[in-house]
Amino acid sequence: MKNLLQLIVRFHFTILFLIIELVCFLLIVNNNNYHKTIFLNSNNALSGGIYNKVTSFSDYIRLTEINDQLSKENTQLHNLLSENYKLTADSFFFFEDSLFKQQYVYRSAKVINNSINKQRNYITLNKGRKHGIKPEMGVIANNGVVGIVKSVSDNYSTVLSLLNSRLKISAKIKKNNHHGSLYWDGKDYRRAKLIEIPSHVNINVGDTITTSSFSSVFPEGILIGTADKILPSSGGNFREIIVLLSNDFNQLAYVDVIGDLLKNERLELEKEVEK
Repeated sequence: MKNLLQLIVRFHFTILFLIIELVCFLLIVNNNNYHKTIFLNSNNALSGGIYNKVTSFSDYIRLTEINDQLSKENTQLHNLLSENYKLTADSFFFFEDSLFKQQYVYRSAKVINNSINKQRNYITLNKGRKHGIKPEMGVIANNGVVGIVKSVSDNYSTVLSLLNSRLKISAKIKKNNHHGSLYWDGKDYRRAKLIEIPSHVNINVGDTITTSSFSSVFPEGILIGTADKILPSSGGNFREIIVLLSNDFNQLAYVDVIGDLLKNERLELEKEVEK
């Protein structure tokens, strides 16, 4: 307190001058519309700039939270798509049951580990058995197919990446529905091969490649990529298609895991045929 009093005594002329300056400034601003307008505009610009910086910083801090929320909303939209519902009533008889029965359920997950530089690449997700994830479920991202769930624990799951030489999925040329098998040859992480396409089939560079109805893992029509190069097969009767993958596996962050509610029914019926 003594030091404060000494400071005031020492600089009392300066302090008095500043007080008088402030009073004069307020009088000028309050009694002059022109100066008042300039002051208010300057004050708004200054405070607006500060708020903008604070908001930008807050938005940056909340990016992870925002991404999680967007992923959940994207999953909810996937669950509402008409492709996930199967028509259950025939053309002549209608029952009180719903006309459509949901076939596919989507669960969001975050990629917490991922490799692209091996022959057998895997992806780890932050969701597992407790969240409804099971082996043999399909995994997709916003831009298409990612892989198939390999194994699960209570809280985590590993995914057999599309960039795994052991994985082969059923695919088709979207414009004409010709089916083939798609696999990764272990060379370029942005490209895979579509094989077993007959030589007479019309296909051009840029044509869209999607999952086919033959798949028991993915819904039909999920994007895989586009035809990048067309090669004749060594046998002569079939072509090999180099497919530019729609997903950049080096940038995977959030995915959806697909559960087929009717899968067991289909597989059990197909086993009966094989007996």
